[in-house]
Amino acid sequence: METVNIFAAIAIFFYIIASFTKIYQVASKHILLLFGGLAIICHALVLQQSMITPLGLNLGFFNAASMMAWVIAMLLLLSVLRQPVENLIIILFPVAALAIGLEIYFPTERILPSDTQFGVTLHVLLSIIAYSLLTISAIQALFLALQDHRLRHKHPGWVLKKLPPLQIMETLLFQMIGIGFIFLSLSLLSGIIFLQDIFAQHLVHKTTLSIIAWFVFAILLWGHWHYGWRSKTVIRWTIGGFSVLMLAYFGSKMVLELILNHGY
Repeated sequence: METVNIFAAIAIFFYIIASFTKIYQVASKHILLLFGGLAIICHALVLQQSMITPLGLNLGFFNAASMMAWVIAMLLLLSVLRQPVENLIIILFPVAALAIGLEIYFPTERILPSDTQFGVTLHVLLSIIAYSLLTISAIQALFLALQDHRLRHKHPGWVLKKLPPLQIMETLLFQMIGIGFIFLSLSLLSGIIFLQDIFAQHLVHKTTLSIIAWFVFAILLWGHWHYGWRSKTVIRWTIGGFSVLMLAYFGSKMVLELILNHGY
């Protein structure tokens, strides 16, 4: 078995173990952090071997998805150190494990040349961080929706009992959205500055949808701060903005790379 496959198997194993550890509450927070840390380290080694090539950085569809899943897992684990967001592990760690599996068994290729300008590389990194933070926000919004629904119907269930109070969940959600919005803004700004034509044929859909997503999150934050938007309104706008953003990146990327087989 190739080294990359061994690292992939270990990473998947620890992601799944960490998820089950959280679901069944069979270990302390320190053990959870240990399992998550080992998974993230092995995941990083998988990315290093599959993405770094002599020609440059391979940002093929499944490689990019795996990298984003790794960033999400890392940001989540860092958040767990300070915020009560451990329950997001139940969903996001298995997603990271799935992303590794897809990366290994369905290799894709889109090379970002090693001589690419720093500004373009910066734009890519800012985009990945923004998408990752807003993905965490969307998953958190789903938990918030479940929590709100259970409270309204007076059926707390085991999931609700493990979540922080509703007000704390909303506060954490807006903190994550706010940080994600800043990175999304920087991503769009860097694209305008460093990309030759952000409305070129192969970028126009991604650019347009990203701008729409930016306005969705901007309106959401403005509505929360000025009108006190909460609960269902917040959840709908968060999921809506996230859906547009994911369509911007993975929708256009899937069409170009997997369907049309263009190597832009």
